[in-house]
Amino acid sequence: MKFNLKKYQIGFSLLLLTVAVSSCKKDLIEQNKSNFTKDTYFTSGDQAQTFVNGIYRTLYFFQNGDAYGESPFITLELFAGHSTSLGQSVNNGNVINQRTDAVNPGFETVWSNCYTGISNANIAIANIPGISMDATLKKQVLGEAYFLRAFFYYHLVRLYGDVPLITQPVTVSSPDLYPTRTAAAQVYDQIISDLQAAKASGLPETNTTGRVSIGAVRSLLASVYLTTAGFPLQKTANYALAAQEAQPVLSEYTLFDKYDYLHDNAHKNQGELIFQSQYLVGIMTNSIPQLTIPFNLLVGAYGDHLGAMIPTNAFFASYETGDLRTQERQFYFSSYPSSVDGSIIVFGEHALYKYFQVESAASSGQSDENWTFLRLPETMLIYAEATNEAGGPTADAIAQVNKIRARALLAPLPANITQSDFRIAIWKERYHELAYENKAYFDIQRTHQYYDVIHNTFGDATSTVNEQNVTFKSQYYLWPIPQREIATNKKLTQNTGW
Repeated sequence: MKFNLKKYQIGFSLLLLTVAVSSCKKDLIEQNKSNFTKDTYFTSGDQAQTFVNGIYRTLYFFQNGDAYGESPFITLELFAGHSTSLGQSVNNGNVINQRTDAVNPGFETVWSNCYTGISNANIAIANIPGISMDATLKKQVLGEAYFLRAFFYYHLVRLYGDVPLITQPVTVSSPDLYPTRTAAAQVYDQIISDLQAAKASGLPETNTTGRVSIGAVRSLLASVYLTTAGFPLQKTANYALAAQEAQPVLSEYTLFDKYDYLHDNAHKNQGELIFQSQYLVGIMTNSIPQLTIPFNLLVGAYGDHLGAMIPTNAFFASYETGDLRTQERQFYFSSYPSSVDGSIIVFGEHALYKYFQVESAASSGQSDENWTFLRLPETMLIYAEATNEAGGPTADAIAQVNKIRARALLAPLPANITQSDFRIAIWKERYHELAYENKAYFDIQRTHQYYDVIHNTFGDATSTVNEQNVTFKSQYYLWPIPQREIATNKKLTQNTGW
């Protein structure tokens, strides 16, 4: 049994090409209606923009799921250890209990789709420079392609470590048809180079249509620098670079005054939302609410109620007393009217209200809420952490954290906080503010620290028992290379422990 999710793939040699039809937000998710071929495609500015529009569509794979609640954004969160999941999914259960293997289909889904996006970005970057078109538009669409290639490589290198680095279009005669793995440090160098190219491409500082902006480029680059300053590369000089990239973003975006705006339709691509994947009923819908509401409880007009990602009680209890985010229908909720008779359904657990779309729950049951990849609080916390690691607490760094805390109705951190205490405060804020946004697992990778929510402290990731009585295995710092890839390409080697 599968969800009725729309997945579009169009053959283009060995590469997957997806095409949209124009340049507005709707067209980032429009169905393909063209019959262009490779020989005639790259001849105009409109075609260049249309082709780059198609690259965005690869982002949808993060939210694709099946009837057992298996989806990349779910899998990423389960690796962090603070979620329970629907018992019907053997793969999800194996991830939670750290007994999964390289044939888990989620590993193949992420690998293959990221390389699909990279393949299309490579085609764009190779062909658009030769088009006779408006010079400003040419720079901008190339900037979008560079950003998206970096975005997909950033996920690959963090999840799989050394991965094949391919920056040119691949054909049946290309040496990269069966590539070898490239050192992670070199992959990160390419990511940084691509983001620097995107930053110099004349993109707007902000963008409310769903396209890449300079704010998105800087935020992603700041994240890359923060990651490379930690494990495994430990390039500590990059802390200062992370702070440098994050700082200009802080004045370009604004925090919402209501958490509701994080998941409604009226505020898509606005306020603190820096980069999102775009959805629209009638064109592309998703299963985010169904995956994150309790199992088999008739909450909203959805056809499925899967409970694939439910916060543990211990994680919910780790928030400070009085934190607004824990109050009913802020970040979490524990009851809701039945879709059948309007009676109040009490869940018996805390589900994620931050992913509940009121509009679709009350009407068709077809969700088109955007998925957020980058938002302002993350960039604020990157700035604070990077500044602290580079030279200790500063008034401005403390102020960024306190803005997030003030919105949550929490007392400010003291002005004389020590570097070590500030580090822990930032890490906790990342877990609580960015909860279940696919940040926690990557934080474990780069810090080698695990948030022990029961004792409200951090400990070594591979020796700290989590709230589900599981201890993180060192092999889980990386995902395995998908078994299908190993079987197809004999040049690929497997990660340690897999």
